[in-house]
Amino acid sequence: MARLKFLCDSDRCIECNACVTACKNEHEVPWGINRRRVVTLNDGRPGERSISMACMHCTDAPCAAVCPVSCFYGTADALVLHDKDLCIGCGYCFYACPFGAPQYPRIGNFGGRGKMDKCTYCAGGPQQDNTPVEYLQYGSNRIAEGKLPLCAEMCSTKALLAGDGDIIASIYRERVQQRGYGSGAWGWRTAYKQELSA
Repeated sequence: MARLKFLCDSDRCIECNACVTACKNEHEVPWGINRRRVVTLNDGRPGERSISMACMHCTDAPCAAVCPVSCFYGTADALVLHDKDLCIGCGYCFYACPFGAPQYPRIGNFGGRGKMDKCTYCAGGPQQDNTPVEYLQYGSNRIAEGKLPLCAEMCSTKALLAGDGDIIASIYRERVQQRGYGSGAWGWRTAYKQELSA
């Protein structure tokens, strides 16, 4: 089975936020929650880059390692999903995540902030695929329909790639060879514990 991954090529991202809008609309994400966001690094300085950030579905997910109720679980595609029915809103996952992916609907103390929400790679949750219950808690399950995450499909410059990690790595290597440099595979080494070289 394929190992599904994200890659944001910061040399292509134009900070249009189409990925953010697509995610919010597809999943009817509540106000104040952003499963995906675009961040600008070195804003206004040489080397400025924009990157689309969300849960990277890490190989050894630090969020899962610190969760006291084990609400995180891995799928056969190596996605890191969570069960909102088990979540107690402690916030440990938020502090452990190097990408700032876990989000909470309210600001508050332990347990008062509500159930954690994060990118599901458009794969839903632990409920039966494409049921109203699954949609209400997690949004659309495009993976069960044989589709890729909508954020990557809507990226006009194809800076955000999603799919089989080997294919994504191959596409990125080809881009690096064509342009003669490659500094833009942001987050790959942190999330997947491997180099992505040309």
